[in-house]
Amino acid sequence: MALPCSYGSHCAALPFPAVVSRAASSPPPRSRGRWPSLPPAGCFHAAPRDAALVSGSAAGGVSRRRCELFDLHQHIVPFAESWAWQQSIVTRRKGLVGTDEDHSDTLIALQHPPVYTLGTDSTEDYLHFDVKDAPFEVHRIDRGGEVTYHGPGQLVMYPIINLRYHQMDLHWYFRSLEEVIIRALQSAFSIKASRVEGLTGVWVGDKKVAAIGIHVSRWIAYHGLALNVTTDLTPFQLIVPCGIKDRGVGSIKEILQIASDGKEIDETALIDKAYRTLLKEFAEVFQLSLYHNPNWDLQESKNFS
Repeated sequence: MALPCSYGSHCAALPFPAVVSRAASSPPPRSRGRWPSLPPAGCFHAAPRDAALVSGSAAGGVSRRRCELFDLHQHIVPFAESWAWQQSIVTRRKGLVGTDEDHSDTLIALQHPPVYTLGTDSTEDYLHFDVKDAPFEVHRIDRGGEVTYHGPGQLVMYPIINLRYHQMDLHWYFRSLEEVIIRALQSAFSIKASRVEGLTGVWVGDKKVAAIGIHVSRWIAYHGLALNVTTDLTPFQLIVPCGIKDRGVGSIKEILQIASDGKEIDETALIDKAYRTLLKEFAEVFQLSLYHNPNWDLQESKNFS
């Protein structure tokens, strides 16, 4: 089934990510220090009993489904490493299907160094450069949709959710992810964002501020959303983002600076504020209790430096 930009598919996972191109001399990304050691494949378990509740306590004693949170939102994590991390979680979760032992969803929050990603069936026609001489790494992965860009200042959230415990409806899932972002922009920054009929993502005016791309296998949804907070938007000029030619790309910082006549903005504080609000709205929209899982920094892995 052909789906428009950022829509996922039900096909089996492919051996991704394929590194289409690795920039020979790409500049080092803005980084807040070395990224942490991520857990090796196979070491993921349910959130520990003493994990701290971050957001989503239920009112009236009504129990909510648990969601373990891996908080790396101020870290720059290479795309391939985070993708391997997602795959290991998804593999474990798929093994629990039908066992009634899948007690927790997962949410990973992070940033990436500059990288372009293409969906399963993406065309290279939307790249304004030779893929063999790309300015940054280019990965082809198993999400739906066309090319997009990830980079520092962009909050990426990877929910790994068993839709059997929510709604087995992809349109509901896309609209719910959009709702999380729309609510967060309004409550934290008084920014009125919206959907665009026939397109996936979140928009302010004619500029896209958040992209959504997923893959679903055995009703386990993964990949997720990317919100431009303080992102350098220049790399988007080298692609047709999501294959949409008649609309632009924006960021929270850009919107706030225009509204304040160029007032200086604390980027770290802005990302923190956006992150906290996204967590709150994510927990509310999906009716989850988020528990911070500290296990990502407890084990060393030779796969991560």
